[in-house]
Amino acid sequence: MSVYRPLVCLFRHGTAARAWRTLTTWSPVGAAFNARVHRRLDIFHQNGLFGVPELSCVEGFEVVQDRALQETQQLVEEACRCPPGVQTVEIFDKLSDSLCRVADMADFIKVAHPDPSYREAAERTCINIGTMVERLNTNVDLCKSLKDLLDNEEIFSKLDPETRRVAELFLFDFEISGIHLDKKKRKEAVNLNVKLLDLSNQFLMSCHMPNRIEKRALPEHIHQHFTKDGNYIQIGGLNADAPDDLVREVAYKVFLYPNENVMHILEELLSCRDKLARLVGYESYAHRALKGTMAKSPGRLYSSEIVSLLSFSSFNNMACWHVVFYLCRFNIEPSLYSPYFSLGACMEGLNGLFTQLYGASLLAEQPSVGEVWSEDVRKLAVVHETEGLLGYIYCDFFYRPDKPHQDCHFTIRGGRQLEDGQYQLPIVVLMLNLPHPTRSAPTLLSPGMMENLFHEMGHAMHSMLGRTRYQHVTGTRCVTDFAEVPSILMEYFATDYRVISQFARHYQTGQAWQLRFSHLVGYGAKYYSYLMSRAVASMVWKQCFYKDPLNRETGERYRREMLAHGGGKEPMLMVEGMLQKRPSIEDFVNALVSDLDPDFETFIMDSEG
Repeated sequence: MSVYRPLVCLFRHGTAARAWRTLTTWSPVGAAFNARVHRRLDIFHQNGLFGVPELSCVEGFEVVQDRALQETQQLVEEACRCPPGVQTVEIFDKLSDSLCRVADMADFIKVAHPDPSYREAAERTCINIGTMVERLNTNVDLCKSLKDLLDNEEIFSKLDPETRRVAELFLFDFEISGIHLDKKKRKEAVNLNVKLLDLSNQFLMSCHMPNRIEKRALPEHIHQHFTKDGNYIQIGGLNADAPDDLVREVAYKVFLYPNENVMHILEELLSCRDKLARLVGYESYAHRALKGTMAKSPGRLYSSEIVSLLSFSSFNNMACWHVVFYLCRFNIEPSLYSPYFSLGACMEGLNGLFTQLYGASLLAEQPSVGEVWSEDVRKLAVVHETEGLLGYIYCDFFYRPDKPHQDCHFTIRGGRQLEDGQYQLPIVVLMLNLPHPTRSAPTLLSPGMMENLFHEMGHAMHSMLGRTRYQHVTGTRCVTDFAEVPSILMEYFATDYRVISQFARHYQTGQAWQLRFSHLVGYGAKYYSYLMSRAVASMVWKQCFYKDPLNRETGERYRREMLAHGGGKEPMLMVEGMLQKRPSIEDFVNALVSDLDPDFETFIMDSEG
């Protein structure tokens, strides 16, 4: 324990506030996240959300929605008149971009904006745009214009590989929507899809709603850990990082307490999915959802080896509300390591990592008035040393009662090649729920928080570093079981001592301190996509990055083989290009097994004892 003594002594001598104030060596990006935001006041030049002028007021949603729908109609007519060729795919991608730029932005605002009127307007826009998308996916004339291209072997064979793949993906969207059905059944498919949109919105909104319990039902000493609402306590998450066992238990039991209305929504949603899948010719919803992924079909996910991994039982005798807490702590007192992982230090670490691997830097920018939805949001420009500006990342990192409690990534605008030779820059939002800085300290991260930050930045850089011709396949717009590979790979960087030693330093004194999280398991096997993505990330890490995680040549090859293509290349081909072999089911299983620390089960038992 001698390694911790300087830190303990520092706190004993009461130098916390003084030391923090005197440490002025943060880089601009580190300082942007370790200091409170001071926005300039400009009441005469009000901009709109994400720089869209119309979105300076709620009425603007209807304006941008109607404009997108009008443009959609023009592009549909153009596509139906167009002779088969590359221009067919380009028109389809314009059509997709026109709708996605509005739908994706509204999809984010409906869950993230603190103003209910903005959320409601965005939700209406999502439903209207979504309804149009489902109608287009069963438009026979539109589908025929695309099918004429794919059926013309002479023309289709001369297209570049990315254009051919995008054309096939657009046709796939028609097929899973029931384009082959008669008119009556196509209408039924549209209605089911529209109903699914509505049910999905209801369920998602319900997931983010806090549960309430009377104050008198809880011990008074834990009230401070939750939001107070008159005579009630609001609990909006699992409080998984709380050191108090009772706080975690109460949060788990109250937040997850069954709600009959939400259960009804979920059951109806599942029933609707099943009806739609069977209507369009699939055995089950899973068969429809997995077509086109690396897994291909549900049957491939049920090998005896994978089932045994899913039933991994180290936690069987542990209360549910303890699991995440102990995964994150690893028997180290939080006050000993968190001061070395201020949010600013971690952002400096990410900046340094991206600079060394890809030649890309994170630059803090001052957003315009009205451009962001909360004063806490930071804006980052991602700039490459030779390519220039790659895109923008909006960082909504701090807890608010009105925002979703899950950490997540949103694509606001996808990248694509424009007709004038310019590139449409991608825009993404990263949403975390980190504690606010205090008067005496910046935001300090636990290992779990730092891993989540690196994970979500992996998604963001997938979008920033991609340079696809078509926005339909930009960045994370790829199959689900490949989309998590770049983000999970970032978790390996977050736990490597060679990476951590470059940025972990005490927010007060500036000391460096190497901390190796060798037992980290991470996300585990909640969804199969995370299993498959983790297996791929594990193989890429061990084969390509483990010996030298900061190697520029390897970083450039990773970008070239995997990140640059988004969904524009068949995912297994990208994996094969990076690993120089096509992995088998056994390789996937072995990669997952090798990630399980042999001392992990002993650690869990010791923690409980």
